[in-house]
Amino acid sequence: MQTNQIHQYNGYAVTPSAHRLADGCFSSNLMLERTNSAHADGCYQFYSLDYFATEEQALQHSTRWARNWVDTRG
Repeated sequence: MQTNQIHQYNGYAVTPSAHRLADGCFSSNLMLERTNSAHADGCYQFYSLDYFATEEQALQHSTRWARNWVDTRG
């Protein structure tokens, strides 16, 4: 099962996702897309940022990680 929720943050569409693994843990994943860019170089995907016991924890981690990435590199 994979859950997606999209929101905007400082010029980026932020799509955190959590993917359930065979062992029952959830992988924290993320896609960032610059909203003012039509080019592929404005899209960033990050997989397995960390692993969590619950889907909600994985999604929260992806969202926090995205904000930090945008704030420090954006």
